[in-house]
Amino acid sequence: MKKVAFIFPGQGSQSNGMGKDFFENSAIAKEMIKNASERLGFSFEDLLFNESENLGKTEFTQPAILLVSCIALAVFKEKYDVKPEFVLGHSLGEFSALVASGAIDYLDAVDLVHKRGLFMNEACAGAGAGMMALVGLDDATVESMTEAQREAGKKIWPANYNMDGQIVVAGLKADLESLVDTFKEAGAKRALVLDMSVASHCELLTSAVEKLNPFLNNFVTDTFTTSIISNVTAQAYNTKAEAIELLGKQLISPVKYKHSVASKASDVDVFIEFGNGAVLKGLNRKICKEVPTLNVSDVKSLEATLEALND
Repeated sequence: MKKVAFIFPGQGSQSNGMGKDFFENSAIAKEMIKNASERLGFSFEDLLFNESENLGKTEFTQPAILLVSCIALAVFKEKYDVKPEFVLGHSLGEFSALVASGAIDYLDAVDLVHKRGLFMNEACAGAGAGMMALVGLDDATVESMTEAQREAGKKIWPANYNMDGQIVVAGLKADLESLVDTFKEAGAKRALVLDMSVASHCELLTSAVEKLNPFLNNFVTDTFTTSIISNVTAQAYNTKAEAIELLGKQLISPVKYKHSVASKASDVDVFIEFGNGAVLKGLNRKICKEVPTLNVSDVKSLEATLEALND
């Protein structure tokens, strides 16, 4: 049997209609959506399958993405029994990984990330926060440039290390917009301010950490069946105490996704991405070409993944 790692996407992977194929073809998917709707008091069917501006609001986006990832995992596990060597998520996806590790129930996780989104919104309310995608600059250049801008009084930090030459920075939107030409002059092929009202993984979310920690303590258990690779350290953890510390720090620390994949790729034969789309599959092709990434986002991709695993 192949050695596998489970990976889970974060915010930005959402789209209208995600999870519908599973909902129409799986009893467990229907049950999970019904249970999540009852837990949070709003209809996930409406949120996921009908045109809704709420899907773009982080307090709804986060539980929607996590729920679809958990459904994809549950449907897969009905068909194929394998214990992953480790689990890994990108930003929000680390909470889906927490479910896959056995350390939190999916309904508690749906509730937890809904609160996480609310706390992130509250921390950034009225601040004019935002994020910017940079393409074509190396890590050291972005780090030195953002440090220099902070010393000059601007609020901007590296937020997501996605792959070589692709970094997302976070901070005040006005500061980000003022630096578009500066980054391009430094060699960026693209410097795009994203349509977001929160600044993830930077110091602007400090107040959200304090609010989130009590809920992490209430919901996370010490029943890890496999290790999680931390976004903060790119190292494995498998205890409740570590989860509380690292998932709190994750809000104000950059996501070391490419570091995590590169450092652990030699431990597995294949990565499997669970959730809408195939964002991480695309990143992984650039980070570690030698280890394939499969994905489970609908019935067709599930069947293809099962076929590949059984070869």
